[in-house]
Amino acid sequence: MSKPVIGYAGMTHLGLLSASAAAAQGFRTVAFDADKALVGRLNGGELPVNEPGLPELIAEYRGDLVFSADVAALGECDVVYVAVDVPTNDRGDSDLAPIKAMVERVQPILGAGALLIILSQVPPGYTRALPVPADRLYYQVETLVFGRAVERATRPERFIIGCADPRRPIAGALKAFLESFSCPILPMAYESAELAKISINFCLVASIAVANTLAEVCERVGADWSDIAPALKLDKRIGPGAYLSPGLGIAGGNLERDLRTIVQIGEAKNTDVGVVKAWLANSAHRKEWTWQVLRDHALTVDPGATIAVLGLAYKENTHSTKNSPSLALLAHLQGRKVKVHDPVVPATVAPWTAGAADPLAAASGADVLVIATPWPQYRELRPADLARVMKGRTVLDPYRVLDGQACAAEGLTYYTLGTPPLVPAA
Repeated sequence: MSKPVIGYAGMTHLGLLSASAAAAQGFRTVAFDADKALVGRLNGGELPVNEPGLPELIAEYRGDLVFSADVAALGECDVVYVAVDVPTNDRGDSDLAPIKAMVERVQPILGAGALLIILSQVPPGYTRALPVPADRLYYQVETLVFGRAVERATRPERFIIGCADPRRPIAGALKAFLESFSCPILPMAYESAELAKISINFCLVASIAVANTLAEVCERVGADWSDIAPALKLDKRIGPGAYLSPGLGIAGGNLERDLRTIVQIGEAKNTDVGVVKAWLANSAHRKEWTWQVLRDHALTVDPGATIAVLGLAYKENTHSTKNSPSLALLAHLQGRKVKVHDPVVPATVAPWTAGAADPLAAASGADVLVIATPWPQYRELRPADLARVMKGRTVLDPYRVLDGQACAAEGLTYYTLGTPPLVPAA
């Protein structure tokens, strides 16, 4: 039996990563997007996203990957994934219109036995309501993590598959494709799979809320969260992979979207969502950490301070600024003297700031340095060099990119999440 041909509709982050992983498994893969200019750039090797390892993955398996702006190209596929990214507004509400439009575009050209898989994240009940024959329609939980997407796509932990009737075997073409990854396959009802994705993110949010809440306590009582977290991970009930690094609230769009979805369901179905609202409130509170420290410990002393901000993306190894804590901070700093740097995101996203060519140039002459995104490049900064070029002595490094003790040894006052500030020896 020949291998099935796999198709992906929508060459945003999710579709592009997933199509590349399918090609890497040795499947002929058709990658469709209606944007002819985008397809032209993809065929020319120009990618619309920043993702470590993706250019190399596509280059290695390019022979099995076809980019096309003609939806008819999906007609040869045995399995077609709808893989458009789902945009969210400022409140975290999903816009499902692009998914509906893509299903309507793709469905008419599917072969007689071809399967349609919804890979884009949707709320419970969405897949079953689609006007597609149930024996040809599936939902698959996506596992995209910005900055680690290649690893997640090529070496998945498991596949969660939503079916009309999970007691029936998964259709042969989809089964053959999924089994090629040699990981567990978990079939369940559409609604269970749709809610499973949200459930995964809820467990992550709960861990983040624990870390953020207790890290703030550490800052007040003289404890160090970096000592406590490893002890928790040795508890089998928590585990070594637990999300226990404190951060600046929930960034990106996916986690907040899932919280909003369950709040809406809870309010409509009269279920208790108080803890979800508490997580949202905790996220909003911790997102202000950088501004509060900057205001209380630097700007009250010198309102005219020059501030250097390193990092604009919401996390390292991505171009996305969705819900970026850095941009939230910069919103407080309009009208002040601010210099910024990011390896990927242009300074024009905050046009009231001055862009710098490199991190040290941004820090030069600054009274305060804020490392707002933990890019790997920033870990190479030497505290001695920062102390030499900075005018002031204050460093805010929430993610512990730098060695705090080394900063204090160079005469810098060092603020980070989860522990009291480190100050130079008297």
